[in-house]
Amino acid sequence: PSPERWSENAFDFEGRTVKGWELGASGYTAVWAMANTREALWDAMKRKETYGTTGPRMTVRFFGGYDFVAADANSRELGALGYQKGVPMGGDLKAAPAGKAPTFLLAAAKDPMSGNLDRIQVVKGWVDKAGKTHEKIYDVAWSDTPKRKPGTNGKLPPVGNTVDVKNATWRNSIGATELITVWKDPAFDPTLRAFYYARVIEIPTPRWTAFDQVRFNIKMGPEVPMTLQERAFTSPIWYSPS
Repeated sequence: PSPERWSENAFDFEGRTVKGWELGASGYTAVWAMANTREALWDAMKRKETYGTTGPRMTVRFFGGYDFVAADANSRELGALGYQKGVPMGGDLKAAPAGKAPTFLLAAAKDPMSGNLDRIQVVKGWVDKAGKTHEKIYDVAWSDTPKRKPGTNGKLPPVGNTVDVKNATWRNSIGATELITVWKDPAFDPTLRAFYYARVIEIPTPRWTAFDQVRFNIKMGPEVPMTLQERAFTSPIWYSPS
């Protein structure tokens, strides 16, 4: 850390110079293991039951199957229910039963020391019959503070912004501490290979550049972003038609 690190050349790559302010901080990897042992952690990573975050310690659950129903979001035993009725993040869904589409149980709890939650998204990717890849993002759960709903274009309005850049702080007066939902793929084709992963997004909070401005009593250029929305993203759940 130094008053100059934001403006220093971090590195040169293929003719492009990357400034210090363009770099983000490191994140974390979370592992859903049966025990806090080397063997259990290794087994969890091998089965891909893991998720990453950009820094906060959010708790994220993501299960897929064919039998989850809306009422399952009211359970306080999400782990047991998820393993009973489906597969966890990193798992594989077998060919769909006739007339059924995948359903997903998603839950996220905020890091007590970080921002509230804005929304949970499901990112779906698939390969069509011509071999071309596609991707679509679905907003599946969101905070009701403030009240909002998707517009006619299907997009959810922004959650708002409480960041005080001058003091590098924010208020958790918007967003949610916990989000839980069950979501069903509305455009499922049982003949196509697909993947699904969950993405959890926080409300805006100060970026490291805002903290450095306060810490070193400096002023950065107008091109430097002062806020960001931290996030978590899970290992995918894969669907194969055979």
